Amino acid sequence: MDYLTSSWGELASALVEHIAITVAAVALATALAIPLAILAVRTRWLATPTLVVGALLYTIPSLALITGLWPIFGLSATTVIIALALYALLVILRNTIVGLQGIPEEVRRAGLGMGYSEGALLVRVGVPMALPAIMAGIRLAAVSTVGLVMVGALVGHGGLGLIVLNGFTNNFYRAPILAGTVLAVILGLLIEWLLVRLEHRLSPWAAR
Repeated sequence: MDYLTSSWGELASALVEHIAITVAAVALATALAIPLAILAVRTRWLATPTLVVGALLYTIPSLALITGLWPIFGLSATTVIIALALYALLVILRNTIVGLQGIPEEVRRAGLGMGYSEGALLVRVGVPMALPAIMAGIRLAAVSTVGLVMVGALVGHGGLGLIVLNGFTNNFYRAPILAGTVLAVILGLLIEWLLVRLEHRLSPWAAR
């Protein structure tokens, strides 16, 4: 309790950075994944190569990926955001492709009969129908990203990871290790809850 009282400002600053990096990484991954998924579904031969490339990126160890990005983006938060976005990309991309491929054939034919092109059908009909699958991917990516942000302590932008790292370097001082870990768990649960609420609001038919 004494540690929380004396270090509240440091904890709050780390928590804010943790949230900012998580949101930025997941937003970047989503912005890349949805157009890529639409392209992959529309051009069917691209689906497998796209998922394979995403899977290969996912297998790269986080420390190695962040280290590889150092020469380009330096020891900055941008390095961490891009690395985490690449990890989140596969989860969101895979869910989006599965959701878009799940458009019933009768719906597709009806849309084409109404004058939609294949591309317009995917964007205007496929994306709303795939929204529950897309949101499930975003939720999974966001929660995993909360944990991966900790690795950013390597470049001085790890949010709560810096608090935990300071505890380890300070003779395994348990108070900061416990505080940083518990706050990260609470943040992950809160983000999961908020995204579930957002999913219900965006797709009430799926919630029912």
